[in-house]
Amino acid sequence: MDDQMLMYFMMGVGGIFALIVIAFLIVNKKAQSSEAVKIRQLREGTKEKSFSAEVLYQKLYVFYLKTPFLKRYLLKIRRRLAILNVDDEYLTRKQASKILTNTILIVLPLAIAIIIITHNNTLLMSMLLIFELFMVDTFIDGMVDKLDNKLLKEQIDFFSEIRHAYHEFNMVEEAIYQVAQDDDKPEMSRQAEKIYEVLISNDPEGELEKYYDIAPNSYLKEFAGVSYLTKEFGDRKIDKASLYLKNLNNITQEMQLEILKRDKLDYTFQSLSVIAILPMLAIEPIKNWSVSEFSFTEDFYNGRNGMLVQILLLVATFVCYILTRKLKDNGSTAMNTKNTENPWQAKLYKNPIFKKIIDLFIPKKGTKEYRSLETKMKNAASKDKIEWLYINRVLLCITVFIVSVFLFGQLHQITINNVFTDPTVDHNIMGEMDDKDKKSAMELTESDNQYINYYRGNTKVTQEQIEDIMKKGKINKDYIESRDAEIKTAAERVLGKIKTVNTEQMQWFEVLLGMVFGILAYNGPIWLLVFQAKMRQLEMEDEVMQFNTIILMLMKIERVNVEIILEWLERYANIFKEPISRCVNNYESGPWEALEQLKEEVTYQPLIRIVESLQAAVEKIPIADAFDELDTEREYYQAKRRESNERLIARKGRIGKVIGFAPMVLLFVGYLIIPLVFIGLTSMNDTFNSMTSMQ
Repeated sequence: MDDQMLMYFMMGVGGIFALIVIAFLIVNKKAQSSEAVKIRQLREGTKEKSFSAEVLYQKLYVFYLKTPFLKRYLLKIRRRLAILNVDDEYLTRKQASKILTNTILIVLPLAIAIIIITHNNTLLMSMLLIFELFMVDTFIDGMVDKLDNKLLKEQIDFFSEIRHAYHEFNMVEEAIYQVAQDDDKPEMSRQAEKIYEVLISNDPEGELEKYYDIAPNSYLKEFAGVSYLTKEFGDRKIDKASLYLKNLNNITQEMQLEILKRDKLDYTFQSLSVIAILPMLAIEPIKNWSVSEFSFTEDFYNGRNGMLVQILLLVATFVCYILTRKLKDNGSTAMNTKNTENPWQAKLYKNPIFKKIIDLFIPKKGTKEYRSLETKMKNAASKDKIEWLYINRVLLCITVFIVSVFLFGQLHQITINNVFTDPTVDHNIMGEMDDKDKKSAMELTESDNQYINYYRGNTKVTQEQIEDIMKKGKINKDYIESRDAEIKTAAERVLGKIKTVNTEQMQWFEVLLGMVFGILAYNGPIWLLVFQAKMRQLEMEDEVMQFNTIILMLMKIERVNVEIILEWLERYANIFKEPISRCVNNYESGPWEALEQLKEEVTYQPLIRIVESLQAAVEKIPIADAFDELDTEREYYQAKRRESNERLIARKGRIGKVIGFAPMVLLFVGYLIIPLVFIGLTSMNDTFNSMTSMQ
């Protein structure tokens, strides 16, 4: 009755939610159709008389900001949108509120579905609901990525309009200002206005450095930098064409390649995250089907072994889901939405007691272990500090140990409960038991429970004692008139149950296993850094190709020297940022020596060739002559870049498919096929043995 009431309640909640969604979509569509009219009315100072989606999202933003749990996600979205919208507070609030609202509309029905499917399994339901919190990040990142990709596509149209405006005004800043007045592309117009303000400021070089820190992608950095150099040093005619416009064309080609790369990555990975998650929702339906069709599997699925397989499947799904996300997002130019200034780890580390505990785990500065850890974090492009990393490691270790010990205790309790509640049958049954068989089995279980309670805690009880008390009918009268063979079989069964109840308690090796799991969890963040570093190595060729494009844009601009080129490479570098930064810092003490040190630190051959060309440009030949092959073989490099991107996407796709489909394989093989075959063969063997002994 309780399950039926819960089902009706969930159906009612689902129906109400569906009505709310339908009403919201209808009203939202109506509001969108008249959005432009309403905005004009607001500008004219008139009063809004009907519903406005603009006002709704602004009110929801304030509500989310006051809600503790939702506030974290709202601020995470806001940090990224604030960069895209450049000081437009109204639009930032609207978009952040809209994205979070859409996420809630997706997550809430999923949570209801999880509760309906798994309401009989509290542990599984709890783990699925906790895991759903991690999925929220996926939904949010996907929605914000759409805005990021939209801006990138707007940039291509923007650069096309810049070309026409530059032909008309022949001045960089005037061309940018003219195109920035276009209201059809508000996101790009804001970026153009910001770049225009940088160019006309009293200190354009300083303002440009500030813009580099907040630019939403590297292509806008390149555009702003090239525009500044052209404004300062003037434009040149190369082969009767403007050098500035040729550079714009180079940036446009880079953006087109990036858009194609993102589209292909999205297409390749669009369903892998969902496929990695689906097995979690299929655990309970598969269990119910197997038990209903083959009742001899009920002991496995409702017992300790079945629960262990469930937990392992959930952990494998969680790990595969995280790795799939890391694999897809690794090559993205999306901004980091994590609060790197004052996250919860930093607040926790300020506590003196907790700080002393964490410092005990952090290796001393200057040691080999400390340098190795720094290298791993740099290779993985981690924005965290070492202190934050160790806070994550220690807390994860403690949490996994506590959860493991708790789960071991729960597994013992589940086994004991199954002894007292599972129907007792003395033969294997194919299919589901009918009501008559189920009633007889439960009566036998209740009879056994009386003997179990009588001898519970007595570890020295023998089968002969149980047989004797059954014959005398001291506990119940079920076996007074039974034959000796029946009593012997019943006593043997009851003794097995008594031993199970008496021995199901926490063992020392289970605590040791919990410690082992804790140690594995402690090393988990380090292994994740190694995985990210390995995935970043796939991006080396793409980054060096971008270096070639940057050099191609700079080498024909007058007054550009090797030091300026190195500063640009440092600004756009990701994988090779550390060695290039050291080269820039050491450049004043000796250009040739600094470049030689850079050549020794990197092992990637295409980058070494660039460094050798820079060395030649320091003392021997002009920069344009040192890199003349970049201009003459531009089409070859473009084709090579496309082919490199295709190989990168194909390789990531292969790795992603292995990781993404692993939980599905584990579900069907490890949770359905193997238990079904093994238990079936074991039951068949027991049946044959029983038949043989009867003969």
